[in-house]
Amino acid sequence: MIGEALVDLVPDRATGQYREAPGGSPFNVAVGLARLGNRTSLMARFARDRFGRFLLRAAAAEDIDLRGAPRAAERASVAIASVDDAAHATYDFDIEGTADWQWTAAELRELSSETQVVHFGSIASWTPPGGERIADLVGELRAHSGVLITYDPNIRPAVIGGHERGVGLVEGGVRRSHVVKASREDVEWLYPQLAMADVAARWIDLGAKLVVVTDGADGATAYRSTRMPLRRPGRRVAVVDTIGAGDAFTSGLLTGLVRRRLHRDGRLEQVTDGRLADVIDEAVLISAITCERAGADPPRLDEVLDRRRDGQPSRANWVVQRPRIGTG
Repeated sequence: MIGEALVDLVPDRATGQYREAPGGSPFNVAVGLARLGNRTSLMARFARDRFGRFLLRAAAAEDIDLRGAPRAAERASVAIASVDDAAHATYDFDIEGTADWQWTAAELRELSSETQVVHFGSIASWTPPGGERIADLVGELRAHSGVLITYDPNIRPAVIGGHERGVGLVEGGVRRSHVVKASREDVEWLYPQLAMADVAARWIDLGAKLVVVTDGADGATAYRSTRMPLRRPGRRVAVVDTIGAGDAFTSGLLTGLVRRRLHRDGRLEQVTDGRLADVIDEAVLISAITCERAGADPPRLDEVLDRRRDGQPSRANWVVQRPRIGTG
């Protein structure tokens, strides 16, 4: 993963008191991947302040490889979460001049040569000066290596810098990616006049091989160039809040692709509807479990296996080779 690791200040629903929690979309995806048994590395710039040390300890506790994560002189970024009566989370950000956006080309060259999947997106992918350097790296990897590039725009209207700029930045990310995951809210903010299928077709024309759009409790839909849209239902759960739900879905999606070795040798383009449905169903389940508890707290592999429906593939399907996934 390449991207931000920031501190979420999350209100306790009972007391209203704020608690500190590790966060940031790339950080959350890395945690989700590690808990699902993947060899996961995180390239994030960790501040040397109290919040930065807190984030570093949290990542290390998840057994995430941090050898490509530089220590930064700037302070850590902070997101202040608000949760409404429907358990939906929104954020205010304190990110001006903070550590997450100051990437140098030299720092990004620390990406492990063993990496087979690189995930990027969210605020770090559009915030200067580091956003342009991340774009250069993933563009080079897409053009000249066998690494699978995955992308989640994770739109934050308050900080992306306007609609026109946002569309340009997101489409640049799509051009550099094989797999794009986005939420319905992301798509509707970017293209309010277009149908979801038309947006997916546009992104596929830009270069994506697989586009997956999540729709909260209604599940997710996958789009490819040569097949009809594949719609998968959501799961009924008692929602505590939606913090980290989209990131948990992403970790499940990437895990499902990797466990089936669909990240290699053009296999993604040949995947059957049945196999892709299994991947998305697993990601929906992982996201649903996350919604059942407070904050970005994705499940571990054993929890997911315990919740699988009768007739789903057995545990053996999860125990295969563990290629390195770089997240950001």
